[in-house]
Formats: sequence, structure tokens, C-alpha cells
Amino acid sequence: MKRTLIHNALIVNEGQTIQGSVVITDQGRIAEVLTHGKPLSAPCDETIDATGCYLLPGAIDDHVHFRDPGLTHKADILSESRAAAAGGVTSIMDMPNTLPQTTTLEALDAKFNLLDERCIVNHSAYFGATNNNYGDFARLDRSRVCGIKLFMGSSTGNMLVDRMESLRAIFGSTDLLIAVHCEDPATIRRNMEKYKAQYADEDDVPVSKHPNIRSSAACYASSSLAVKLARETGARLHVLHLSTARELNLLEAGPVSGKKITGEACVAHLLFSQTDYRTLGTLIKCNPAVKTKADRDALRRAVNDDVIDVIATDHAPHLITEKKGGALKAVSGMPMVQFSLVSMLQLVNEGIFTIEKVVEKMCHAPALLYGICERGFIREGWKADLVLVRPDTPWTLEKSLIQSKCGWSPLEGHTFDWHVERTFVNGHTVYDGREVDESYRGEALRFDR
Repeated sequence: MKRTLIHNALIVNEGQTIQGSVVITDQGRIAEVLTHGKPLSAPCDETIDATGCYLLPGAIDDHVHFRDPGLTHKADILSESRAAAAGGVTSIMDMPNTLPQTTTLEALDAKFNLLDERCIVNHSAYFGATNNNYGDFARLDRSRVCGIKLFMGSSTGNMLVDRMESLRAIFGSTDLLIAVHCEDPATIRRNMEKYKAQYADEDDVPVSKHPNIRSSAACYASSSLAVKLARETGARLHVLHLSTARELNLLEAGPVSGKKITGEACVAHLLFSQTDYRTLGTLIKCNPAVKTKADRDALRRAVNDDVIDVIATDHAPHLITEKKGGALKAVSGMPMVQFSLVSMLQLVNEGIFTIEKVVEKMCHAPALLYGICERGFIREGWKADLVLVRPDTPWTLEKSLIQSKCGWSPLEGHTFDWHVERTFVNGHTVYDGREVDESYRGEALRFDR
């Protein structure tokens, strides 16, 4: 058994930052955590000098769209897991709106097989709810599937669940986590007709009107319904990509392990605000929309106050040609997984978050929320999913550095002060600061429920 010593790092784990070293093995485990002068129990075969670096648990992104199967012209599991590895993300959970959609047991098994075959990092996938497939929930492998994905505000194929009897059946038929996209379609339709009429003489509605179409009212109407249904049924609800200050009133502050209703903030909504449409245009068009600076700042406070439980990406790559147009024609979504961790560490430099809070929301909390076995923390005997990051190392994001197949980022030209030096997945170096090891395959996430 090969032993590797990650020597003299600042270890960020469970609310503390402590100088120390960690021993990992080629069997994928953390063998020793050496702090407070604790000596090595046995010699190591390799030493990695981590002086000046921070050692974090690998980030766990509970919200990605890797586009595989069926949409691989814009992204695929190999390309997007390569981006994840380069960004210090060691585990992902893939969404069901692919072709075919992951709304049958057969499609879910096929998705699991694709992830096993192609994914460089650890992985799971959601089962997508429809108006009539909730009878299959009891047949899901609870140790393998991360949760149920419910679109309460989407027109993606047949995945919009808009019948109240179906919603009640979904919330009442499972104790698996139900991850919900909340935007009210009727409100969006009314807003869209208003702006179509206002800009009838133009080719498209300006993208700056996107947050007026997919408005705060649309978000709140849907989120409040989801919370109401969860409280009535006792369901385990996770509200995805919160984007408004008002929605935060639906959630409670406190540790993630003590809640049945939790919330997620995505990197885009923590970074951008409505004024950024002027310079970035449709590059930051996503659903729900990036909204006001007041909304963004409220989301940031909610992260610090433990009202928001998880920071994720909603990584959604599209071809740059698909981003042409305005509020109606340009597709929604952006690729964020490669630069999510360094973006949040940049907010540490700005005094928005502490590094311990970033680790809590991107590493610890997803593991606790989903019940992921032996990941998300730096603990002896646990899986060696780790990322080594170096501060005070300025670099500018250029197109050539982008690993995602779509080949663009709304963060191009931005200078970061943190650099991902090395990413370990199950003790294996999948990224060495320059290149990704595309030959490695991550493990299926397992859940203890």
C-alpha cells in the first residue's frame, strides 16, 4: 500500500484551520491526520510539500448538467468531469434533463452506467419527476440515487409538473430528498407577453428584462408552494438556486443536519447582479435569473447566517452560438464548475465569507444533507477526496484554460488570486495544477439513509 504525505498544509476542516499534514493511500483513504505535533505512524513513499497551501475536502457539487446522453454536442460526462477535477470538485450529482430524460428506471440505470464509464470524479444522478411517474419512487436504489428532481417552473420536455394532484402525490410518496426548481409558469407567461408586446417592433426582448420576466414574484409563488407542500406532507425538500431575498423568509437558520427544508445558492447568484447584464449580456442568462444587487447581498448574508445550506453551480454548458439573442432567444445556463471554488475563495479575499464557511457550504453541508458516505470531511478512514489550493497566486482566466467542451466562461478575463494546485479523488491525483488525468474514473457515491 503506497502512502503519500501531504506535508505542512493549512488544513481547513470542521470550522477550523490548523497547520498539519495528511497521509493518504493508493487504496483511496485518509490514513492519518497529523495536527498538534502528532507524529507519523509509519514512513511514506511520497511527500508533497504543501507549505503555503490550504488543504480542503474536495468540493461536492449537488447541481450539474453534464448533458450526457443526447446533448453531447455541447458537453459530455468526460469533458465536464475534467472541468470539475481542474476546479477542485471531487463529487457531482447530475440532473435528469438529458435525452432521453432520466425519468424512468431504465434511463436512470443507463445514466449510472455512463457515469461509471466516463466520469473522472465521484458521481450520482437524480431521478426526474413527471406528472405521472411517482409510482416508481419506491423502486429506486436509495443507496445510489441522490434524490428526486422536480421542475415546478420549467418547460423542459414533459418534466414540468404542473398538476396539483401530481405535486401532492410526489411530496407525499417518498422520504427521499426532493430537489426543486421553483418558478411559477403562469407568472412567467404573463410577464413574457407583456414584454413581447412592449418590444414588438424589435427582434428580441433585451436580456436586461430577463429578471423582469422570470421575476421575484414568479420565484416566490413557486417556492412558497413547495414549502407549503413539504410542511403538509413532511417531505424532505431542497430548494435549488435561490435567487431572491424574499424567498429566504421561507427558510430557517440553523445547521443543515437539523432541517427537513433546506436551500441552495448557486455561484452565479452570489457573484453577479442585474447591473452585470450591461457588460456580460446573455453570458449570465440563467433560470432563475440573476437579479438585483440587494438580492445578491441577501443571499450572501444568508450563507453566513446558515439560512442557505449549500453552495453549488447549476453548471449548464451551452455552445456560445446558443447564447445569441436576448431574453427570449438566448438559451439559459452557464458553465461554472471549473471556477466555482476559486470564485468563492475570491469572496473570502473580499471579506464576504471565511474560508471555513466556504468549506462548510461546498464540502461538509452537501455530504450531510444527502447522507453521502465517508466524504466531505478530512477524517481518518474516510475517502481521500481533497484539494490543495494556494493563495496569493494571481492568474487570469483565458479561453485556453477552459476544460468544458463548450469552450467559454462568463468569467473570462477575470483575475483570481487562488490557484488549484492539486485535486485528489479517492487518493488519486486527477489534477496536478496543469493537466487532468483523463484515464481515472471516480466512484459511485453511496448514501446512508
